[in-house]
Amino acid sequence: MPGNYKRTVKRVDDGHRLCTELVGCFQERAKIEKSYSLQLADWARRWRGIVEKGAQYGTLEKAWHAFMNAADRLSEIHMQLRDHLAVEDSERILRWQKEAFHKQIIGGFRETKQAEEGFHKAQKAWARKLKDVESIKKRYHQARKAEQAAVDRETIAKADTTKCPDEVHKVQVRVEKCNMEAEKEKERYEKALEELNRCNPRYMEDMEQVFESTQDAEKKRLRFFKEVLLDIHKLMDLSSSDSFNSLFRDLSQTIAVASDAEDLRWWRNTNGPGMYMNWPHFEEWSPEDTHFISQREMDSQVEDSFSAGEDAPETPLQSPRHGKDYASDWSDESSKKYIAANGVEEEEKIAGVPVKALYDYEGQEEDELSFKAGDQLMKLGEEDEQGWCKGQLDDGQTGLYPANYVEVIGS
Repeated sequence: MPGNYKRTVKRVDDGHRLCTELVGCFQERAKIEKSYSLQLADWARRWRGIVEKGAQYGTLEKAWHAFMNAADRLSEIHMQLRDHLAVEDSERILRWQKEAFHKQIIGGFRETKQAEEGFHKAQKAWARKLKDVESIKKRYHQARKAEQAAVDRETIAKADTTKCPDEVHKVQVRVEKCNMEAEKEKERYEKALEELNRCNPRYMEDMEQVFESTQDAEKKRLRFFKEVLLDIHKLMDLSSSDSFNSLFRDLSQTIAVASDAEDLRWWRNTNGPGMYMNWPHFEEWSPEDTHFISQREMDSQVEDSFSAGEDAPETPLQSPRHGKDYASDWSDESSKKYIAANGVEEEEKIAGVPVKALYDYEGQEEDELSFKAGDQLMKLGEEDEQGWCKGQLDDGQTGLYPANYVEVIGS
C-alpha cells in the first residue's frame, strides 16, 4: 500500500543513530575500565606499603606482594582496554558512519532522500491507478446502497394497501433503475481492478529494486556492527590474552613456592637459636684500650650530661669496634702487601669464592655488609672462630657478614 515503505526509509536514519549509540555504549564501558584500573593501582600501592611495614616475613610475604604486583599488571591491561574502546574502536565506528551517511545542507541524509524518492517513483503509477480503483469502488458501493434503499421502499409500498398501483409501479421502476446503475458501476469497478492487477508485477519489480538497495546498505551496516562487536569481544575476553594468563600463572607460581619450612628456618636463624651468638671470650689487656670508650658508653654519658643540664662535648670520643674486634685484621689498612716486579708495593690478591645469601641481612656497623636473600657476593676469606667472613658485593664494597647466612654457589 502507498506509504508502507516509510518504515524502510526510517531504517536508514536509524542506522546513523545506532552508530552513535554504539559509540556511546562502549565509551561508557571505557570509563568503567579506567575507574577499575585506577582502583586496582591504588589498592596495590596502599597494600604494598602496609605489607612491607607489617609483621609478615619470608616467602609468604613475597607471595602476598605477588597479588599487588599482579594488580599493577592487571591495571595496565584494563587501561589498555579502556584506550582501545575509547579511542580506536570509537574512531573506527565514527569513520564508518561518516562514510556511510552523508548529511545534506537542507537537513537529513542523502541516503534517506534517495530511498524516499526511489520508493515514491516506483509506486507513483500504481498508486494513481489504485486511487482510481478506490474512487470507482466508492461509487459502486453507493449505487448498491441506493438500490437496497429502493428495494426496501418497494417492499413497504407493496405491503401498504393505501398505495395505488401507479405509486407501486413508480417504486418498482426506481428499483430497476438503481439496479442497472449498480451493475454499471460494478462493471467499471471490475475493469479498474483488472487494469490495476496488470500493473502489479511491474510495481512489485520496481519497488523491490529500491527495497533491495536499502537492504544492501543495511547489510553493510549489520556486518560492520558484527565485525566491531567480535573485535571488542576478542579484546575484552581476557582469558585469551597472553599477558592476562601469564599474570595469573606467575601469581600462582609465586604462591606455590611459599614455604613454611623455609620461613621458619629463616626466623630460627635470624631471631632464634640459629642466630649468630657473639659469646664473651678472653681478651688480653692492651694499654690502648684505656684511651677509648665504647660508643654506647659515650652515648650514655652524653645523655646523662644532657639530663643533668650540661653542655655536650665539642668533639666526640673515638670508639673502638666492639663485639667483633677481630675484624680489624681484615681492614684495608692492615691488608698484606707484596712487592711487584716493578718494585711497587701492592695489596695481596685473594681469590674469591662466589656465594649466595640465604637470608636478608642488614649491617649493624660500618664494616658490615648488607644484602637480601638471593643476592650473590664473593667470599674473600675463611670463617673465623666467631662465625664471621669477609666478603665483597657486586658494587665492590667489602666488609663482614655472618658466615651461616650464605652458601657456596653450586654446593
